[in-house]
Amino acid sequence: MKILDVCCGSRMFWYDKHEPHTTYCDIRQEKKDLPSGHHIDVDPDVVADFRSLPFADCTFDNVIFDPPHLLHAGPKSWLRAKYGVLDPKVWKDDLKQGFDECQRVLKSTGTLVFKWNDDQIPFSKVIKVFGQQPIYGDRRGKTRWVVFIKKGK
Repeated sequence: MKILDVCCGSRMFWYDKHEPHTTYCDIRQEKKDLPSGHHIDVDPDVVADFRSLPFADCTFDNVIFDPPHLLHAGPKSWLRAKYGVLDPKVWKDDLKQGFDECQRVLKSTGTLVFKWNDDQIPFSKVIKVFGQQPIYGDRRGKTRWVVFIKKGK
């Protein structure tokens, strides 16, 4: 089994932060202590933008897509450091490109797990951007996870 986490951040999603089947990917690699006392440790296996993944088509059995979900956060805030932010002008295009890249590197029999917190952008708007309905997942709540299958399958 080959798993890809395209926005791993500090790997908060994972019980085992060094799960051996998984390739951890993020746009940043950084370790820093914040004035708030919080520590950020983002140490991906591969530094890459989720909109342009450096992997061959149909490589992974499972792809985890947990992108930034904020449009606004203070420039030195814990939330910005922990989760990152989306550009308010192009967030739809960025998420669509990311979703399409996740689909591209996903095997035809694979699954894509998408996680979203709708604090600033409603889940329903994000799903419309993708143009595909999930097959199952959490249907209620502020933080949701859903599963997609490969487009066209």
